[in-house]
Amino acid sequence: MHTADVIIIGGGIVGSSIAYHLTDAGCRNVLIIEREPHQGKGSTGKSMGGVRAQFATDVNIRMSLYSIPFYASFDERLGETAGYRPQGYLFLATSQKHLEYLCINQERQKSLGLTQARMVTQDEVAKQFPQLKCDDLMGGAFCPTDGFVDPYSAMNGFMAVAAQNGAHIWKGCEVTGIVVDKGGVAGVETSKGCVATRIVVNAAGPWARDIAKMVGVDLPVHPLRRQLVPTEPFPDYPHTAPMTIDMSNGFHFRPESLGFLLAWADPDETPGFKTDFDNSFIEKILVRAANRVPCFENVAVNPKRAWAGLYEMTPDHHGILGPVKDVPGFFLANGFSGHGVMHAPATGKILADLIRTRTTDIIDPHVLRFERFEEGDLIHETAVL
Repeated sequence: MHTADVIIIGGGIVGSSIAYHLTDAGCRNVLIIEREPHQGKGSTGKSMGGVRAQFATDVNIRMSLYSIPFYASFDERLGETAGYRPQGYLFLATSQKHLEYLCINQERQKSLGLTQARMVTQDEVAKQFPQLKCDDLMGGAFCPTDGFVDPYSAMNGFMAVAAQNGAHIWKGCEVTGIVVDKGGVAGVETSKGCVATRIVVNAAGPWARDIAKMVGVDLPVHPLRRQLVPTEPFPDYPHTAPMTIDMSNGFHFRPESLGFLLAWADPDETPGFKTDFDNSFIEKILVRAANRVPCFENVAVNPKRAWAGLYEMTPDHHGILGPVKDVPGFFLANGFSGHGVMHAPATGKILADLIRTRTTDIIDPHVLRFERFEEGDLIHETAVL
């Protein structure tokens, strides 16, 4: 029978980061199980790749303050590339309420060490981006260290170094069961045989709930479709632009190749494993795009290049990290609600710390514990993209 010190179920960017951080800390016998023949076919490869520290809760800000500098030094640390581009995030407020929200959040961000974030006026925005419709703006918030990464490259980088450090990955391998005895987790049953282990990490993304059921845990993680629309090459808006978020309706966009990547969370979307792109979404998003960026009225879109991916949503839109009290040896790294890629470095470090030493200094692990849902101790986060 095969044995492993730690088994990670899910070989996307989160599982790969956990494997990297574990092996970097000296844990060598790590096995990643990925059901697809290639990594990154789940949420990782369909992500928008944004990274930001402009959040409203301490735990998300702290995770970003570990993750973004990690991405900035990725090439140096790992000898691999993550494609980090610090072009910033620009939030556009069209109401006094949104402006006050941004101000309050920025005070919190600065108190935790994010010194680069600043408020911007309507005039500043209009001067820098005359292509934007600005007459309804009250102002906004900008942070230059926010930006974008290439999720696929980052995942491959984490995995390459983890493999150099001794980790193994089984691709095209289905997890069929998790063995539990009196001491907790005892092994994982797969389509390639059984592996004995005392530690299993659930990093299965939108499919995490099915894995948790194998040990009798009801995990409140549900898949929610998010659709992204890349444009054809478009030179009439600067490609040095930040991720720009229209707070009036949640429409956001960023430069991508010679065009732009357009995103919007359709409030009519319902949970489920829907990964097909709905062509009717294009008109919805282009209306919002042209409303904020009038020259986008002329942008060309090829529906065949658009795609849909899955967010893994929790009731409070925050991740679930750490051990499950009732199942010793069963760890969760789930429910990132759209922030899996941007927080993957922090998640990897936190899980590696909790597995090895039961504590971590990046966040207060109590905040993201699984048991908070049963206890009714949810986290309040109002800005979800």
